[in-house]
Amino acid sequence: MKIGVNTLFLLPFDFEEGLDFAQKQGVEMIEIACLGEASRKFCDLPKLLSDPEALKRWKGALDDRGFTISAYSAHGNGLSPDPAEAKQYSEHFRRVCRLAEATGVDLLTLNAGSPPGAPGDSCPCWVVDPTNARNRAILRWQWEERVIPFWREHAAVARDHGCRLAFEPWIGDIVHTPVTVMKLREAIGPIVGCNLDPSHLFVQHIDVLETIAYLGDRLLHVHVKDTRMEPRNLKLQGLLDTTQTPSNPEKRSWTFNLIGWGHDRQFWRDFITTLRFIGYEGALSVEMECDYMDVREGLEKSIQFLKPLVMGPPPGKGTGWWELAGFHQITEDDIEWP
Repeated sequence: MKIGVNTLFLLPFDFEEGLDFAQKQGVEMIEIACLGEASRKFCDLPKLLSDPEALKRWKGALDDRGFTISAYSAHGNGLSPDPAEAKQYSEHFRRVCRLAEATGVDLLTLNAGSPPGAPGDSCPCWVVDPTNARNRAILRWQWEERVIPFWREHAAVARDHGCRLAFEPWIGDIVHTPVTVMKLREAIGPIVGCNLDPSHLFVQHIDVLETIAYLGDRLLHVHVKDTRMEPRNLKLQGLLDTTQTPSNPEKRSWTFNLIGWGHDRQFWRDFITTLRFIGYEGALSVEMECDYMDVREGLEKSIQFLKPLVMGPPPGKGTGWWELAGFHQITEDDIEWP
């Protein structure tokens, strides 16, 4: 496992300044955010795809600092009820796939999106109450008429460019739990996996460690972000409160936070260990979405918290402590009995 960072959180810096900051912090992997105009500072898709020299210089800036691209982030709402937004996303998705292939990257991180609740709707609809037949009918229609057809088509595009799709279970999204990630995978195929962001699961009281074990090798990428619960607000407002905004974090039931500011060091040790147990050796891509702390300070604190917990590569053959000590019987079943 290696510490990474999503370039969405390097936007306070200019391109090379941000890369130098990340390198100084000990980052080894970069997740390239491709979200909207702001992200062009770190990934100008139209320019990189149309100008081979610009692409060479851009990739060289990453290579010169020893960075590996863990994934391209293609988040957005391709299921939007707004036809213009949906079309724009599809075009954007195709460009991200082209850039990934051009740079030898085989993974996109993304969310599935939020579809309308019926034909002709102008707003997305996130159904969280399945206790009546109408809501269940909405969910069936969303999956059968919007989610599966859209992502089946776009998965074919990704496949043509050699990319896998790591969907992030995201509150407010049609795919918001590990179970719905697997539902999408069953419908689309093994090109679909998970980008695990534990903060979204904490909000829903989903067990993160159980999620890792459940996903196994379907877990393709990992974000590192925490969630802080405010017990006094939670007791009155619950988890689904809609009366408070991010501008009032002290009044909210929960807020996204730095790693270690919502769950203690022991939890994050268990998190890293459980990832090792399923064989995950990819990026731990740090995100900083704390609403009441400067981005630079938040990244520095998050990375410094994470550094002592990250394991190096697992022991190679012949280097395990039991092998060095001559205790081969720990792993070898060659003793006959009686």
